[in-house]
Amino acid sequence: MAESGSLPTGFGELEVLAVGMVLLVEALTGLCLNSLTILSFCKTPELRTPTHLLVLSLALADSGISLNALVAATSSLLRVSHRRWPYGSNGCQAHGFQGFVTALASICSSAAIAWGRYHHYCSRSQLAWNTAISLVICVWLSSAFWAALPLLGWGHYDYEPLGTCCTLDYSRGDRNFTSFLFTMAFFNFFMPLFITFISYRLMEQKLRKTGHPQVNTTLPARTLLFGWGPYALLYLYATIADVSSVSPKLQMVPALVAKTVPTINAINYALGGEMVHRGIWQCLSPRGSGLDRAR
Repeated sequence: MAESGSLPTGFGELEVLAVGMVLLVEALTGLCLNSLTILSFCKTPELRTPTHLLVLSLALADSGISLNALVAATSSLLRVSHRRWPYGSNGCQAHGFQGFVTALASICSSAAIAWGRYHHYCSRSQLAWNTAISLVICVWLSSAFWAALPLLGWGHYDYEPLGTCCTLDYSRGDRNFTSFLFTMAFFNFFMPLFITFISYRLMEQKLRKTGHPQVNTTLPARTLLFGWGPYALLYLYATIADVSSVSPKLQMVPALVAKTVPTINAINYALGGEMVHRGIWQCLSPRGSGLDRAR
């Protein structure tokens, strides 16, 4: 979508403002919850374990997604008055790259957490620091590699239909985009989804045999499908048909849905964990922290 001095096609001022407010709420909620997770890891010694390092990686990635959403929200609100993307074409490329890096890191960190929990429950041994650090480095280097490829010519970043955020340009649907999409999706969506599903499924079977309390093993995989499935469907449709036949408002749905992932992950992986929950409470309540240490 080209930078222009008018509102994007298919959107009125109220609709642009509404999208901006939704993005703002998503961004601030995700930032607050994931910042608490990061703070609790830094301030609570009990959380400095290899397993929680993977959760920290996810929280950092999701904080990046929320920051990306905050930029998009600000752009939406500014677009009503300025009628244009305020950061220029280079800003669009940077915004697309940052969003893609953190999105891929979030997906792959979820898969790493799933594997880490499978290792813990099925081998009955703690994850080693070397393994956890290697996983985190691999996740971020891989994410940066795939996100850099559109800057180098394989794929391309461009404006979303609303013109307030940037992502992979799926409007072309040419061989360049199609080859990049299928290769990237296999390694960064389907493989992590498969690892997440299989890890939790095997963990569920192990817990059932040993008589341990059951855990919700389908929620992480469903979160990945819910958060990133709409983007996958839109990109897939763009490879087989003219995406301009899809209304601009409908094309914005995947972006809005994806920005809820940081909040869902924070609730599922951090607030849902007893130790992380206690660490967050200690960070918010110094008196409570003192009492816990006294005990």
